[in-house]
Amino acid sequence: CILYNVPSRTGCNLLPKSVAVLAKHPNIVAIKEASGDFSQIAELISLTNGEIDVYSGNDDQIVPLLSLGGKGVISVLSNVLPKKTVEMCDKFFAGDVKGSAEIQLKLIPLINALFCEVNPIPVKAATSALGFGENYLRLPLTSMEKDNEEKLLALMREQGLNVWVI
Repeated sequence: CILYNVPSRTGCNLLPKSVAVLAKHPNIVAIKEASGDFSQIAELISLTNGEIDVYSGNDDQIVPLLSLGGKGVISVLSNVLPKKTVEMCDKFFAGDVKGSAEIQLKLIPLINALFCEVNPIPVKAATSALGFGENYLRLPLTSMEKDNEEKLLALMREQGLNVWVI
């Protein structure tokens, strides 16, 4: 099992001491950490001492989390730019921290666009524009606002993606 620490979505923050206890369970192997609190993340990694793998749950914080000992990312961005996301992590683990950080920083505008509205609205629009499925959402979710959609598609094109109008 992978623990899911995304307080903005769950309304609950898994604190490092709690995760350290949970990490001792043989079926718990990792945590998706999206608290955004790097002091908390550092404490978590320190307390668990390798008993649990830590994955970034925030696409705008992949490289910083890896630098604390993270193992990778559970990502929204990777649905749109999987090779670039893998390249960012591969560069980091190969010791090219500067190259990894350059990718991270270059992708910040696209990452922000993927989170400009409630998840999964933007990523559904993005994957649909890439030809993967329909941009269909169930209520209470609605389609992206036109201005946000146009910005998202423009940023995807800047990354060399072939996008269609939704």
